[in-house]
Amino acid sequence: MKNSIVSFTPTEEQLCWTFGGREPVMEIDPGTILEVFTEDCFAGKVRAKTDLVSEVCEFPFLNPQTGPFYLKGAEVGDTVVAHFIDIEPARDWAVSTTVPLFGALTSTHLTATLQDPLPEIVWIWELDRQTRQCRFRSDVGEFSVELPMDPMHGTVGVAPANLEVRSALVPDAHGGNMDTPELRAGVTCYFGVNVEGALFSLGDGHARQGEGESCGVAVECAMNTVVYLDLIKGAPTPWPKLESDKYLMTTGSARPLEDAFRIAQVEMVDWVASLCGIGRMDAYQLVSQLVESPLANVCDTNYTSVAKVDRHYLGDIITPYGDAHRLARQVGHDYLAAR
Repeated sequence: MKNSIVSFTPTEEQLCWTFGGREPVMEIDPGTILEVFTEDCFAGKVRAKTDLVSEVCEFPFLNPQTGPFYLKGAEVGDTVVAHFIDIEPARDWAVSTTVPLFGALTSTHLTATLQDPLPEIVWIWELDRQTRQCRFRSDVGEFSVELPMDPMHGTVGVAPANLEVRSALVPDAHGGNMDTPELRAGVTCYFGVNVEGALFSLGDGHARQGEGESCGVAVECAMNTVVYLDLIKGAPTPWPKLESDKYLMTTGSARPLEDAFRIAQVEMVDWVASLCGIGRMDAYQLVSQLVESPLANVCDTNYTSVAKVDRHYLGDIITPYGDAHRLARQVGHDYLAAR
């Protein structure tokens, strides 16, 4: 294969808890395929129903990232291309929990009420990596069900702008903890470069997650992930964009939720106008009638909304970022064929 392949498994001391403010673990060339291990959002410390997050984890040391990786030649105003070739659970179990004062359906420090926090409960999910199923067992009663495995990364991005250091729990214009199930294998992500080298990181693997991540915790697991990184010079990307074989996707992260929705929608309107060579108001009308708008999360420090447009309706000539997705897909196909 023409692309260099780099494998990296972080030690406990190398786990990264922020975007920005951290020296890179290594420098890589554009066009590199990274084979990496990422720990789960609890750093592997929640392994049984008796391992309560409030007892075994120390805030704010949650959501550890693998990285950051310094992408040679990346400068402010460029765009990082991150294509997920493969995302596979590293263990045959995953974990989900409720956490006091966290989640969409409880009081939080931002939504203050006099009600008591919800109870803290741990669920251990069994993962069958051959049949691609995740088994849920109820805490009360004897109900169980198998749900399809749909591995993804909740957190991926680059260092933020303006010398900021952001917790790996926070999504924003740099990416971060966006928690959208769209971040699965076969998808290409685009991130605007804010600092020299971009400083790309990823983590927070989910065996599956419902839209919105209502309780604040998905089916959390360690991952073995293969991601292809490339660089597009002189192409700014103000907010993260995603591309699959079927969809073009934009994201917005903010509070209140309407503002996250608005960011994603405006980004999509402007993208469609540019790609199709039509007026902004024409694009507004087209996107309004065509867009799908799944929620990514409504539990993090910022909420994340996604706007999706089926690329079929935009014409066969639509090739965002110089056809970067198609080229990255070919790299991924060649890698998997040679493995």
